[in-house]
Amino acid sequence: MTRGAANRDFAALLDELIAASLAEPDGASRPSIPFDYLSVAEELHSGRIRVSHDAVAAEYREADAMADALFAAAEAAKAEEEQLPSLEPEAIWKELDLANVAEPEELGRRRRVFAFRNHPDRVAPHLRQRAMVRMQVANMLIDEMERRVKRKAG
Repeated sequence: MTRGAANRDFAALLDELIAASLAEPDGASRPSIPFDYLSVAEELHSGRIRVSHDAVAAEYREADAMADALFAAAEAAKAEEEQLPSLEPEAIWKELDLANVAEPEELGRRRRVFAFRNHPDRVAPHLRQRAMVRMQVANMLIDEMERRVKRKAG
C-alpha cells in the first residue's frame, strides 16, 4: 500500500469500490444457469409431472409431525419458565425466612444454604443469569437484615 493510499478517508475508498462494481460486466454477477419461473409453472401444470397422492399425504404428515414436535417443545419451554424461582425481593425474603431471624450467625447460615441451592455455578447454563440476580438480591436482603440486627443489639 502506498503512503497516499493509507491516508484516504472511508468515503473515498467507498467511492472507488462502487465505481469498480459498476465497471464490472453485467454477466459477472448473474447466475450461470438461467431460471425461468414461467416455464417451471407451465411444466407443473402440464400434467407431465406426476405426484402420487400418497407421496403428498406422507409429506404433509411429516410436516405435521415436525410442527407438533416444535409446538410441544415451545410448550415445555414455557412451562419450565413458569416454574423458575422468582426474582422478586419479597419472594426471596420469604424463601430465606428473614422475618424470623434474630442472630447474625443465623443470617450467615441462611446465606450459605441459599448460595448452595442457588449459586450460578451450581445451575444449568441457561439459568445462570437468573441465579446471579437471585444471589445478588438475597445478599442485599441479608446484608440489610444484618444491619438491622446489629442496630437492635447495639
